[in-house]
Amino acid sequence: MRNSQLPIRSGLAVAAVAALPLALAAPSASAVGTGISVSTSGSTVSVTTTVCNQTSSSGMWGTASLLNSGQSNFAQGRQVALAGTTSQQSAAWQGVRPGTYTVIVMCSFNNTTAGTQSIIVAAPSSPTISATSTPSRGVMGGLGGAVQDYGPVTLGVGGALVGAGVIASGWFLRRRSKPYRL
Repeated sequence: MRNSQLPIRSGLAVAAVAALPLALAAPSASAVGTGISVSTSGSTVSVTTTVCNQTSSSGMWGTASLLNSGQSNFAQGRQVALAGTTSQQSAAWQGVRPGTYTVIVMCSFNNTTAGTQSIIVAAPSSPTISATSTPSRGVMGGLGGAVQDYGPVTLGVGGALVGAGVIASGWFLRRRSKPYRL
């Protein structure tokens, strides 16, 4: 009797695997009827579509409208004319405040709706300020340890070395200037 349940379980698994491509191929409820793609970047909302055709009389592709949550009609929203080519048309709104909006695109050729999609414009993220600790001794930079105080002996020896270097350089250069020296 234990072996009889194995074919039933494997049969259900085969049926589920067979139905998976059909479920993936079917359009989702949010994608049905949307011939538009809406995106947001900061306070800019943009929409693109490939559905609209250009009218021969006016040369327009269509109009896009951005409606906030209190608006319900296409005419109430911020309207922008679509611009583009036969392969893609687009429109954009600048300075959009944070909130939930609905974008509707109407084609001017046959006065049909190309699509409707909702989008959320997020508030801009503010930079976080974090407190940092200050160094205890400061930066030890400058002219070779200029932070330290040197005594007269150290300064005298340093001056003597610099003077000896200047005299040796002068003697070497003078000696090179005489071309034939035996």
